[in-house]
Amino acid sequence: MKRTKITALVLALILTLALALTGCGGSKNTIQIAVPNDATNEARALLLLEENGIIKLTDGVGIAATKQDIAENPHNVEIVEAEAAQLPNLLKDVDYAVINTNYAIPAGLNPVKDSLVIEGSASAYVNILACKEGNEKSGKIKALAATLESKQVADFIAEKYSGSAVGVTQNPGDGYDATVDYAALKGETIRVGASPSPHAEILEISKELLAAKGITLDVQTYNDYVVPNTVVEDGTLDANFFQHEPYLDDFNAQNGTHLVKVVGVHVEPMGLYGGKQTNLDALSK
Repeated sequence: MKRTKITALVLALILTLALALTGCGGSKNTIQIAVPNDATNEARALLLLEENGIIKLTDGVGIAATKQDIAENPHNVEIVEAEAAQLPNLLKDVDYAVINTNYAIPAGLNPVKDSLVIEGSASAYVNILACKEGNEKSGKIKALAATLESKQVADFIAEKYSGSAVGVTQNPGDGYDATVDYAALKGETIRVGASPSPHAEILEISKELLAAKGITLDVQTYNDYVVPNTVVEDGTLDANFFQHEPYLDDFNAQNGTHLVKVVGVHVEPMGLYGGKQTNLDALSK
């Protein structure tokens, strides 16, 4: 009888504690949101979350934001940092993920149709053609840049991606630079690194334009954000096309590389995608 009374008392205390925790919000579930782990894209993801009222960052932190700068977290969000290329694979294991478009598209995600939240104006994140400093005025690089600023490329981006990528060239040309000696480049090969989509796809238009001048464009695809820069730095490739300028600036600072922007081509709005959650209800309570 005595043991029964003690057991009943323990159960009552446990029940009372559980009710108290529920009443003060202590049992609220954590919402996991995966974001890219590189500095510039993590900040970009956090700013997207802030713009949509999911978190509040420290005032003025801007594109230097990290998860340590989260000042208010009303939805009990846990930021999960992961390599950008792995985010589509990680999506099923977290509630949400903020994914770069160049990794979303190959994973079968349409940023316009499938994202729950998408960036608006993102002019700071224009995707660029980059090369090693000192080579930007070479015939090869100028010839390649002219193709990326062409009407053919602008039309391809508009028709192919329907808002998933948005061209930024203001006055598209015919794909050729009047200051380039194309005859001297005939028979030459331009080697460029790119992410598979949309960059390598866009470069197929460049390949056709250069081929008309007898120039070969060798496009080599990469699924990460590091090697495409190191192979341009060491001279293995002439240029790359996969990143935005804030990422390039940070990469140079962190790695002592000497890469520069040649031209800006398009913007890829970053999106928030549902994993375990199929809508934003978990972030609206």
